[in-house]
Amino acid sequence: MKHIIILGDGMADLPVERLGGKTLLQYANKPMMDQLAREGRTGRLVTVPEGFPPGSEVANTAILGYDLEKVYEGRGPLEAASIGYEMKPDDFAIRCNIITLEDGKIVTHNGGNLQTDDARALVDFLNEKLAKPINERERQRLSGQRFQALQSSPIPEDFERVKFICGIQYRHLLVIRGGSKLIICSPPHDHPGEEWRPLLVKPVSCCVCCGSSADNPTALTPAATADLINELILKSQELLPQHPYNLAKAAKGERQANSIWPWSGGYRPSMETLQQLYPQVKSGSVISAVDLIQGIGKYAGLDIVKVPGATGLADTNYEGKAAAAIKALKEQDFVFVHVEASDEAGHDGDLELKLKTIEYLDQRLIRPIYEATQDMDEPVCIAVLPDHLTPVEQRIHVGQPVPFLIYYKGIEPDDVQQYDEVSCVSGSYGLLRLQQFMQTLMSI
Repeated sequence: MKHIIILGDGMADLPVERLGGKTLLQYANKPMMDQLAREGRTGRLVTVPEGFPPGSEVANTAILGYDLEKVYEGRGPLEAASIGYEMKPDDFAIRCNIITLEDGKIVTHNGGNLQTDDARALVDFLNEKLAKPINERERQRLSGQRFQALQSSPIPEDFERVKFICGIQYRHLLVIRGGSKLIICSPPHDHPGEEWRPLLVKPVSCCVCCGSSADNPTALTPAATADLINELILKSQELLPQHPYNLAKAAKGERQANSIWPWSGGYRPSMETLQQLYPQVKSGSVISAVDLIQGIGKYAGLDIVKVPGATGLADTNYEGKAAAAIKALKEQDFVFVHVEASDEAGHDGDLELKLKTIEYLDQRLIRPIYEATQDMDEPVCIAVLPDHLTPVEQRIHVGQPVPFLIYYKGIEPDDVQQYDEVSCVSGSYGLLRLQQFMQTLMSI
């Protein structure tokens, strides 16, 4: 038996009054998902452990069967793996959005749908202006008196404290050498329309010695790390509006990509591969337009398949992803297909667009995959689910249980007739938690 997981990021939702009190999955025209639910079995899944943020970095890692308590290090290190940046032992990697601020508030987490080519120019500009070696004087200013005890271990004058690494669209990476992960950050997609100043980075602890050691004189304390990131945010707000890209946007009255916003950082994670966790997975691939998911796939030991025209938005190349998934299934025994579009539409609060992304996923990706698997020599188990809710009326991630379906030839169906948040409550799998989903899938 081969296995494929098809994940519609943020696809699940809450009841919407404009839709007569239905969720988007209840309202959308999605005959393929409903057929698979009718001919397969369904249930719900808790994808976010208690105490963890309801983000894709948490939920997708849990769906793939990992124990978050053991492997979670935030988005930054996962995206570093995807980008191809090899983290050093003292690197602190943190996701760095380029966002839009207006009138002191966060307008959008994506810099007005910033595209990668334009973003690369902005990231290069930030590196030119901000990512220079930090000398002793500036280091002392950033960390106050916290390095006085370490003066016997001088730090090289060419020590590079920070650098920016270009990712995809608005999703980039900030690497702080010696940075502390004991900081509190606010994901920008969770705070649309809110004032940004109260959301600046805060240290978890203000302990003078926390984060510093004689063995690592370059380590920053949590407070010094928070101060450094906040200074970079403020400097970016001075610099980015002066870049030709944003000057042209301003002249047209369009949204500017006028601030960085770092969040969800950590150190290099220690993860076993899926082959080590699940003997059934001898080879596999991950198909996604998003650095984060590619990074999880890389640590999981999966091949990274990049599809031309895959954008992470509603205009992504669904057909190309379907074709790549079918090809991978013919050659390997596990495939993880991730589509970001519904999540982005949810964050934008665009009801009509999110409905379209669900319908596109159903007809342009799930249907061709299903039809191709019917003729394969080896049976294929198909699972469909979101990672979390991204309700269009809240525009943020919500960590409630998500509906899932599992189908393969010969499965004994349950009584559920369609795929949505309400119907799957009655599914025969009941309510699974975290790694139980992958364990269940691999038992088939």
